[in-house]
Amino acid sequence: MLHRNPLRGPLAAMLLAASLGLSPIAWSAPADDLRDAQKLYQTGKMQPALDKVEAYLKTNPRDPQGRFLKGLVLTEQKRIPEAIQVFTGLTEDFPELPEPYNNLAVLYASQGNYDKAKAALELAIHTHPSYATAHENLGDIYAQLASRAYDRALQLDKTNTTAQVKLSMIKEIFSSQKLAAAASAPKTATVPAQPAPAPAPAPAPAPAPAKSEPAKAQPPAAEPKAAPAPVSAAPSPAPAPAPAPAASGASAERKAQIVASVESWAKDWSAKDLQGYLSHYAVDFEVPNGLTRAAWEKERGERIEKPKSIEVTVKIVDVKSTENEATVTFKQSYKSDTLKNTTTKTLKLQRAGDRWLIKQERVGG
Repeated sequence: MLHRNPLRGPLAAMLLAASLGLSPIAWSAPADDLRDAQKLYQTGKMQPALDKVEAYLKTNPRDPQGRFLKGLVLTEQKRIPEAIQVFTGLTEDFPELPEPYNNLAVLYASQGNYDKAKAALELAIHTHPSYATAHENLGDIYAQLASRAYDRALQLDKTNTTAQVKLSMIKEIFSSQKLAAAASAPKTATVPAQPAPAPAPAPAPAPAPAKSEPAKAQPPAAEPKAAPAPVSAAPSPAPAPAPAPAASGASAERKAQIVASVESWAKDWSAKDLQGYLSHYAVDFEVPNGLTRAAWEKERGERIEKPKSIEVTVKIVDVKSTENEATVTFKQSYKSDTLKNTTTKTLKLQRAGDRWLIKQERVGG
């Protein structure tokens, strides 16, 4: 069960104010419309809350708290594409805040788009490595992806008892989550006064009303060992692969992850998925030509959106890597309705959790 972040209190507002170069005084007495919107949201009156927050945003269009609250209200109203647009805008304007990435992940998961959810959570963790909610949600995403993979394995081979047992274990985890959620108290979302994050659960495949902080007290997804019954029915483990030097195996696995990251980057580019494409770049990416990050992202967006179609393929030439850094050289073939070319390109990547993000991009070997 993925956990959504509700709006946080005055101290969080002051922290946001500091990050934006604003005085805390400006946040200590929020406008009446925003304060009223928060109260209406807490009592489940979503349309009046939306009307109030939109009135507030007319005079404070960049305000992150107002925009975040608008995203929460739209989520509760099941207006998912609009909520995604709001949280995406927040990640673009305030990339240092992890909560919008987390809520984007919840929304993507509700649509069954677990790859995008995974990418958003990894960005949240990269921004804030100690963000526990994002780590827990990422675990849930991995479980959902594993469930799909095991289910597919069973479709291809119905006699695969090992996959049956593993799928049963994952279903048991999510069944436990549902029972825990049903037993937890009120379903009305709250706006806590304390600064600590107060994530509210939102099930992944369909968003549900956010819950108050006590519902977060029991994290069933963190207890995969709580389903021992299916394990007892497991057949003998499959024979282990032939032994290989540990360092060599780790290096091969790392290389596979790096190559997969580059291919995923090209895939998102070909799909004209701007958000997915940009998610492959590290926070400290070396922006070329002296541009700011915002100007570069705008330029890339225009170049990706302008063609009617894009097809990008890569042929890996060389991969050099250490534990946390990699350099990949490849032949890139680009084809659109207006341009076609082939060039050699080199990417320098850095590890961020279990992802490899682009630190530098250059033409040539």
